[in-house]
Amino acid sequence: MIVIMRSHAPQEQVQAVIDRVHELGFRPHVSTGEERTVIGIIGDERHLQEDAFEIIEGVERVVRVLKPFKIASRDFHPENTVIPINGCRIGSKQVILMAGPCSVESRDQVFEAAEAFKEAGGHIFRAGAFKPRTSPYSFRGLGEQGLCLLAEVKSAFGLAIVTEVMAPEQVPMVAGVADILQIGTRNMQNYNLLDAVGRIDKPVLLKRGMMSTMEELLMSAEYILSSGNERVMLCERGIRTFETYTRNTLDLSAVPVLKELTHLPILVDPSHACGKAAWINALSRAAIASGADGLLVEMHPHPEVAISDGAQQISPQAFRELMADLERVAEAVDRSL
Repeated sequence: MIVIMRSHAPQEQVQAVIDRVHELGFRPHVSTGEERTVIGIIGDERHLQEDAFEIIEGVERVVRVLKPFKIASRDFHPENTVIPINGCRIGSKQVILMAGPCSVESRDQVFEAAEAFKEAGGHIFRAGAFKPRTSPYSFRGLGEQGLCLLAEVKSAFGLAIVTEVMAPEQVPMVAGVADILQIGTRNMQNYNLLDAVGRIDKPVLLKRGMMSTMEELLMSAEYILSSGNERVMLCERGIRTFETYTRNTLDLSAVPVLKELTHLPILVDPSHACGKAAWINALSRAAIASGADGLLVEMHPHPEVAISDGAQQISPQAFRELMADLERVAEAVDRSL
C-alpha cells in the first residue's frame, strides 16, 4: 500500500502519515519527488484499510500495490533511482561502463588493465578477487590478496571498484575496498547474503540468476531494499536456454520490461551473455539502444593468457573501439557516455 500526498504537502502532514504508519506496526518508506511525496507501507498490510490514511490531512489518495515486490516497484518510487559514484551518475542519462578483467591474477596484470581502462576514460573498474566457479579445480581467485591489489589500484588510479562478495561473513572485508558490492548469478537467491548487503552502506550490483525470472530478480532486490539499502542496481547477464552457440542467451527484453516495472538502474553484462569477445561490441550497442543504464564488460590486457574466461575478455584496443562505437549509439538515443 502507498500513500500519495497532495502536491507540495508540508512536512508536518507527511510526518503525520509516517507517525500513523508506525502506530499501526508497519514501517514507512518515504520517496520525495519534486512535487509529491509518496509513502510506502512496508509489512503485511492485507488487513489494513485505506481509510486509516485517507482521513489524514494532506493525503491525496491511497493505492494498494499488487506486485509482490514493493519497494522496488515504480508504484513506490515513480522517479528513477540515480546512484552517484566517482563522478558517475548510474541511472541518469549518462551511460556507465564498468570494465576490467574477470579475475585479479597478479599485480602486473591488474595494474596494466587498470591503466588501459583509465586512459580510455573509465571510472569504475571491475575484477574478481573471489570467484565462484563451476569446477572446484578452476582458478577461484586470489581472495584477500586480490582485494589488497584492488585497494592498490583504487589508490593509484583513482578508480572506483566493483567486485563480487560470496558470503555474509565476507561483506565487511569486501566493503572495506569495494565501492560497489556485486552479487553474482549463483548467489542471487542467497537470502542471508542479500540481507547482509542490505545492512551495509555501499551500492549493490545484483546479477540476474541464470535460470531466474525477472520477478525473482526483483524479489531478490526487495530483500536488499527492505533491509535498508536503497542503492541497488540490477544486471541482466544472460539466461540459460537450449541455445549452445553462446554461453548464455542475452535477454535484452529484460531492459525495457524492468525499466517499466522498477526505478532501479539496469545494467547489462554482454561478456557472460555470449562468452565470445567478438560479439561483445554488437551486444553492447544493442543494450544501450534498448535503454540500459550501463555495461559490465570483461577486458584483459592479454586475453590469450587469462587464467579464467579468456575467450570472452576483450583487449584494451577492442575496449577503446567499443567506447567510440557506444558514444555514437548513446548520442542517437539522447544519452551520453
